[in-house]
Amino acid sequence: MTARILVAPLEFKGSLTAGQAARAIEAGLRAGWPGAELRVVPLADGGPGTADALVEGLHGTWHTAWAHDALGRPLEAQWASWPGGGIVEMARASGLTLLAPAERDARVTTTVGTGELIADAVEAGTRSLLVGVGGSATNDGGAGALQALGYRFLDAAGRALPPGGAALRSLARIVPDGVLPAVRQIEMTVMTDVLNPLCGPTGASAVYGPQKGASPEDVELLDAALAHFADVVKRDLGVDAAHLPGTGAAGGLSYGLLVGCRARISRGFEHLAKLLSLDAKLGGVDWVITGEGRLDTQTLSGKGPLELARRGRLRGARVVAFAGKIDPQALAGEHPFHDAIQVSPPGWSEADPAARAGAASLLTSAVEQWARKTARGA
Repeated sequence: MTARILVAPLEFKGSLTAGQAARAIEAGLRAGWPGAELRVVPLADGGPGTADALVEGLHGTWHTAWAHDALGRPLEAQWASWPGGGIVEMARASGLTLLAPAERDARVTTTVGTGELIADAVEAGTRSLLVGVGGSATNDGGAGALQALGYRFLDAAGRALPPGGAALRSLARIVPDGVLPAVRQIEMTVMTDVLNPLCGPTGASAVYGPQKGASPEDVELLDAALAHFADVVKRDLGVDAAHLPGTGAAGGLSYGLLVGCRARISRGFEHLAKLLSLDAKLGGVDWVITGEGRLDTQTLSGKGPLELARRGRLRGARVVAFAGKIDPQALAGEHPFHDAIQVSPPGWSEADPAARAGAASLLTSAVEQWARKTARGA
């Protein structure tokens, strides 16, 4: 009987997009298991790579627009559309990887560039917009994005606030008189895989601020600034949402879009799985081959590969995960994977350009070895 295999990896962060990973896996399977019937569906969970997966899966179109990075420097960035919808991926304008490590400063980084991409999308006629919010360099509660969409953030003297989360301490009022008319008509969905609230010990500043350059003192300052922001929002916009799960994603960008654009917050993988008809594609397959850059305890907290493995297992498929690196502790307990295979050799690092260039070959080789071995026993 012919083996039916679904190829559905996520991004291998720093080295391969989901589409590149899917093609590398497909090449390994065709070499190692020539008779297998393959279905290929690159996946994502709302973070970097989500736009690539949707463009590939829905035959979408890329659009280029001028925006600003998290430090206010101009750059060309992309958003994507397909019949009936579109997506802005915040990492393409306000992403952490766009900054050098020494440039990371959560007090001043801004989401204005993400707002500029949203503005470009809605002004192009998009009326159903996804916003993928992983990989951010920011902690401004989405204030920068809302400023780009026409909201005015003023201090007590009526002056416009400077960019960044720390400036929100001086916020006196929010004026929505310049909001783009199209923003009022759009249906917006924020895709995220985290459930943190905006503030507090599990909020945006405390949990994610340090990786964006925030010291312990900065975390305290930023958390207080976001709490003040939420108080002003409640008074001026009439929305009380800081306590809601997911509002702390991307330094609070999801919160800003919820209160300023009536966005709803959705689990990224589940939303993408629905768009790509993933459950239908899982029907009747014997194996699911997935993967990501690092399989660790975060993976098992509900990220895309875990959710895919659960869905596959429910339908009787065996799920194998290939990862650049695997934390053995992550697989010590119960999990739905049939097997997990590390692709990279000892000492491999995605920070090394030469190593990154060989990532696809490593993945193809590892999959081919697995496929030859498995096909012999089938």
